[in-house]
Amino acid sequence: MWDTLIINPFTNVLLLIYDLLGHDFAIAIIVFTVLVRLITYPLTVQQQKSTKAMQQMQPQLQALQKKHAKDKEALNKETMKLYQEAGINPLGGCLPMLLQFPVFIGLYQVIMLVMAIGPLQLFNLSKHLYSFLPQLAPLLPLNNRFLWLDLGQPDLFYILPVLVVVTTWWQQKVMTPPSADPQSQAMNKQMALMMPLMFGYFVMISPSGLGLYWLISNLIGVAQYWMVGRSQTPATAPALLPATTKKKSTGKK
Repeated sequence: MWDTLIINPFTNVLLLIYDLLGHDFAIAIIVFTVLVRLITYPLTVQQQKSTKAMQQMQPQLQALQKKHAKDKEALNKETMKLYQEAGINPLGGCLPMLLQFPVFIGLYQVIMLVMAIGPLQLFNLSKHLYSFLPQLAPLLPLNNRFLWLDLGQPDLFYILPVLVVVTTWWQQKVMTPPSADPQSQAMNKQMALMMPLMFGYFVMISPSGLGLYWLISNLIGVAQYWMVGRSQTPATAPALLPATTKKKSTGKK
């Protein structure tokens, strides 16, 4: 099932892009990354709109926390009610990240697969190629050089892992909604530190092609967040303003 859904499609798509774009494996990985981001774009937009809305709701959430400081059950109930009224799923931001994990693992296996250098590895690769794409078989060996990188080997200079750590932290920072809850704040800070370091370590011990994918994916993610933020109309903000603002304006009348 894993080969059918992940390994075989990834292998053939990567090799097809490689064949069509001048036999440059780095370009193939970059284009593949863009395709993955385009496919998951609707989920990403939903996540980012939810994040923006949660940022606007912070005054209301803080007011609820003060009102129900000694009643956690009431606080949770009122918080979920507020989310429902605003049409926000607080867990919706996890889905795009969860979808990235099978892509990350599958791409690692595919890069190791297409870097076949011996008869046994070539035979194993041939089992994953689609019969209706016979032009892919003669492509090996792949041109796996990009700048200072051998895309089938880890970055010996550790430049790529550092870039992945920085861009993963950056993406986490701009896409994680602020929270007035001290527990949530502590968890967000921990995740903002652990996630970049975890992916940086993976990239450090994995083929550079995988690090290139994650770096480009991070940059596209931040760019998408910026574009979604610009496309949102300011008219949505008043609906999320605290009720106290309306009372003040009524009093002036």
